[in-house]
Amino acid sequence: MQNQPNIPQNVLVIAASGKTGRRVADILESKGVSVRRGSRSGSPAFDWERPDTWAAALGGMDAAYVAYLPDLAVPQAKPDITRLVELAKEKGLKKLVLLSGRGEPEAQKCEQLVQQSGLEWTVVRAGWFNQNYSEGIFADMVAQGVIALPDADTREALIDVNDIAEVAAASFLDARHDGEVYEVTGPELLSHEQVAQQLSAALGRQIRYQPLTIPEFIAGLQQQGVPDVYLGLMHDLFTITASGVNAHVADGVERALGRAPRSFSDFVSNAAANNVFPPAAHETAEQTAGQTKEATNG
Repeated sequence: MQNQPNIPQNVLVIAASGKTGRRVADILESKGVSVRRGSRSGSPAFDWERPDTWAAALGGMDAAYVAYLPDLAVPQAKPDITRLVELAKEKGLKKLVLLSGRGEPEAQKCEQLVQQSGLEWTVVRAGWFNQNYSEGIFADMVAQGVIALPDADTREALIDVNDIAEVAAASFLDARHDGEVYEVTGPELLSHEQVAQQLSAALGRQIRYQPLTIPEFIAGLQQQGVPDVYLGLMHDLFTITASGVNAHVADGVERALGRAPRSFSDFVSNAAANNVFPPAAHETAEQTAGQTKEATNG
C-alpha cells in the first residue's frame, strides 16, 4: 500500500484467530497493510492473560485492532484496557480501533479510556453475531436441533461478522472514520423463534426454539463445566438483551460503508450452501457408528 498521511502501514490485530480478528487481518492484508496477527501462538505472542506479552506485540506498530477476550463487560477489562492504552502510547501507536458491545455500560467505560487516550480512535459497537450459530456458542444447539436460550420475547438485530470486519478495516484505511462510534447491526430485529424458523428453512430440518429463564440457562452452562467468568458474562449479556436496550436497528454499517448490512437470511442461505454449519447430531452419530463398524469389520 502506498504511504498516505494518517493511514497506518503496520497494524497489530489482537485476537487474530477469532471471528472478527481473522477477517480484519485478511482484509487489511488484501489492501497491502502489513499485519501482525496477535494471538497466543503468534510471534511475538499476544495473550490477554499475560500482560508481559503486550509490549513486544505492540512494538513497531502504527495502530491496533483491539478485541478483548472474553468481553469488555467483565471486571478485568477496564484495568487491562487502561494498561494496553498506556503501552500503545509508549510504543508510538497512532490509532486504536476498539470492538465494543452494544448496551454494555462496562464496555462503554472501556470505550472512554480509548477515546480519552490522546490517540486517534474508532469504536465499533456490536451485539450478537450471525456466526454464533455456525461457528460460535450456539452452533452445538443448531446441531442438536434445539436452540435453548432465554429472552423469548426479545428481538435482536443480529450482525454479520463480515460487516464488523469491513467496518473495522475501513477505519484504518480512511481518516474520515477517526473519532466515530459505529453501532453496527443487521437490517431487522429477530426473535429466537424467527431465527429457528430461518435456520430450519435453510438447513431442511427442524430447528426449534426452547425458551429458558436466565437462571435455567446459567445452570445448564454450569453443569457443562463452563468457567465462572463466562457464567457471569452470559448472565449479564442476557440480562442486557432481556431489558430491550438493544431492540432497535442501528445505522453503523451504512454510515461507515455506504451500504446496507447483510441480513440473517442471507447469512443462513450462504452458510448452508457452503456447508458451514456443523452436521446434525444424529448425522454425526451415524457417521461415528459407520466408522466403528468399518474398523471392526476391517
